[in-house]
Amino acid sequence: MPANETPVTLQHIRAARERIAGKVERTPAVLSQSLSDRAGHPVHLKLEHHQATGAFKLRGASNAIATLSPQEKARGVVAASTGNHGRALAHAAKLEGIRAVICMSKLVPQNKLDAIRRLGADVRIVGNSQDDAQQEVDRLVAEEGLVMLPPFDHPDIIAGQGTLGLETMEQVPDASAVLVPLSGGGLASGVAAAVKGVSPSTKVIGISMARGAAMKASLDAGRPVQVEELPTLADSLGGGIGLDNRLTFAMCRSLLDDVILLSEDEIAAGIRHAYEREREIVEGAGAVGIAALLAGKVKAKGPMVAILSGRNIDMELHRRIVCGEAIGERAA
Repeated sequence: MPANETPVTLQHIRAARERIAGKVERTPAVLSQSLSDRAGHPVHLKLEHHQATGAFKLRGASNAIATLSPQEKARGVVAASTGNHGRALAHAAKLEGIRAVICMSKLVPQNKLDAIRRLGADVRIVGNSQDDAQQEVDRLVAEEGLVMLPPFDHPDIIAGQGTLGLETMEQVPDASAVLVPLSGGGLASGVAAAVKGVSPSTKVIGISMARGAAMKASLDAGRPVQVEELPTLADSLGGGIGLDNRLTFAMCRSLLDDVILLSEDEIAAGIRHAYEREREIVEGAGAVGIAALLAGKVKAKGPMVAILSGRNIDMELHRRIVCGEAIGERAA
């Protein structure tokens, strides 16, 4: 499926960029000399973790809220989240004076819960997985009439995230590959639609953790499947893609050139490198592009871009990682 035939096209993404102008940062793309030397090609880091909420999710949330009618805004919004989408939605809703309810599982780190509460959102902790949290979302939609804005499988969310791909290709137009964190596929499908829309030959590579990568398991199975959600340093990449997935599964299947999985030790090495060599604090999900390059799992024929998607890591955990403590599968 060419990028211009997907449910979210370059036209949708360009419209989203106009809609969210002034609400999100145009984040820098900087050259990493250390990673360039290692890869044998220029490697740029797209510093998306510099957004106000510490992650790319502000793009999709801002676009989705901007498209709501006055009647929908009056009802309020609700979403399941592993943390970053909830924080972005709470931030965007607060700016509009809209009620926001964020449903999360017990696996979401405390620092992310606290950040969402500080923005005035109603936080509900439900069960041990994002699928459990989604059941509470469905109940609130049915019983209280809230508008669901899911973390990834929604056209306006995908289009908003796709604006990151537009920026990336404007900043590094000769990129041969873009490395994008892969979870439910909102970021990956949006970025891929944008990248392929302006540069069809540029590869888009999804990167996830080996522990509970739902999109990779679904792509391998040829259909959306459930996986066990496990503790991982890349906690933002946890959760399922939904057995009734409407958009992101098909878009990832048609637009991604490859999917790479990483061990917990490899993710920790990415976090450590970001801090020690790049002077950037990133969470596990934000470090996966760096981690894949360090592990030698990415091969490209020219310049590459690794998207650093978020920085919302528990700082005590970050300290343990950069001090060299063996985290391994104990992750959290």
